Amino acid sequence: MRKLRILTLFPEAHVPPETKEGLTGELDDAWAAFELVDVLRRMGHGVEVLGVHDELAPIRGAIDAGDPHIVFSQLLDFHGAALYDAYVVSYLELLKVRYTGCNPRGILLASDKTLAKKILTYHRIRTPRFFVAPRGRRIRMPARLSFPLFVKSALEHGSVGISQASIVNSPEALEKRVEFVHENVQTDAVVEEYIEGRELTVTLLGNQRLTALPVFELFFRTVPEGTAPIATSRVKWSSEYQKKLGVENGPAEISEEKAREVVKIGKRVYRALGMSGYARVDFRMDADGRVYVLEANPSPDLTPGEDVAASAEVAGLEYGDLLNRILSLGMAYEPGWMAAS
Repeated sequence: MRKLRILTLFPEAHVPPETKEGLTGELDDAWAAFELVDVLRRMGHGVEVLGVHDELAPIRGAIDAGDPHIVFSQLLDFHGAALYDAYVVSYLELLKVRYTGCNPRGILLASDKTLAKKILTYHRIRTPRFFVAPRGRRIRMPARLSFPLFVKSALEHGSVGISQASIVNSPEALEKRVEFVHENVQTDAVVEEYIEGRELTVTLLGNQRLTALPVFELFFRTVPEGTAPIATSRVKWSSEYQKKLGVENGPAEISEEKAREVVKIGKRVYRALGMSGYARVDFRMDADGRVYVLEANPSPDLTPGEDVAASAEVAGLEYGDLLNRILSLGMAYEPGWMAAS
């Protein structure tokens, strides 16, 4: 791949330092950012780093000053709102600047869990039955749903607001957990059937033609009795808690036929939600082998060792190769302004 001028965007709190000194490498966002920038630079790309919080002007200034070939965004939110990262990408399109990752429409459709589930249902893609509990309204649970149920934010990602208490078994517990999401996460709540089973993921790369990386599984090797094997916030962000539950991610222990089914469904989800660049689709598989789509994550975490990078490595893509593939997809993507110019 030719050498590119790259502007990388990170949350202000995760801007990588100049050296690795003091970085632990364990669930350290600054360490992950350093690794990404360091690998890009060692491959010969010219990389500028910008921390972003709630202002678009610095992005415009960095683009005007550096004239990048492409923007490599690692933003998960903007001004504290998960859905607003779609507007940052929209801004890049308005500036007619190429970018890595998903297009704005795909981010909006996938990140709004309520809308995404409605689209998947329309396309007859199996997802847990659900209802929405809007803020400021009484809970109206449909008769067709039964306990246990799973309560999560309609907009946030990264397991925000998810704990063992997210699984509820009574109307009282449901009301309490919905109230928790409303008050603490500050979003509507999605309430869906809890699918007892295994957690699978598949990462997809592509714009029109899609490449699937190996299906991965989140393993819980030493789950105490009474603890559900779910990806809570503690599971995602606490290395100590991961060790306690024996949490590992690796190639899914499923048949080749089942893996092909998961990939096929993942590609349908990717296209139904209009995604591009790269994305991860999350599933639960029950004891009978039925696969349910939980959600899709546009432009997911690229931290070395996490699902995307680890599954790429299993497929024979070293970390640098993966980043170059993502850059190539960004350079090849044709947004609306290209057709109009």
